[in-house]
Amino acid sequence: MATLHQPVPVKYFVAVLFFSSDYLSRARILLEERWGRLDLEGEAHPFDVTDYYYSEMGGSLFRSLFSFDQLMDPVEIVDRKLECNDIEIDLALEGNRRVNLDAGYLDHNKVVLASAKEAGQKIYLGRGVYADLAGRYKAGSYQPFEWSFPDFRDGRYDRELLAIRQRYLDQLKEKSGQV
Repeated sequence: MATLHQPVPVKYFVAVLFFSSDYLSRARILLEERWGRLDLEGEAHPFDVTDYYYSEMGGSLFRSLFSFDQLMDPVEIVDRKLECNDIEIDLALEGNRRVNLDAGYLDHNKVVLASAKEAGQKIYLGRGVYADLAGRYKAGSYQPFEWSFPDFRDGRYDRELLAIRQRYLDQLKEKSGQV
């Protein structure tokens, strides 16, 4: 029989889709109140891969990655997704979201996003939330899958994901006393 172990903590991040730096700042404040201090705020990348959000959020959208200093248990992804949904509602204007917050985490070998939508590659976790494996670390970067979001597939977040990964690995070393 296999011995069961507690999982290694992971590094949470949020992919923030926004049209206004004001709403990006508001989302940052609310996320830090719930998740703790940011240790990375990525650049604002143009979000030009779909017009899915146009009717709700308008055009000229951007996406930034925020990662958080505290390492957490991977099972918290359900709560993190639900907290993101609450923040989206808090910041909505006349029923339309001003930000879209995609919670996720990474570890040394994978990127996982939380989703409220079912699909063939997603695994149901509970309370309406699915885990979506978005990439795996190989040959010096996180390699996407054919189902990964187009903007995660095209490499625009690679630099930030690798920076988050390095911070994560440094934190694990610190935690184990190997510094």
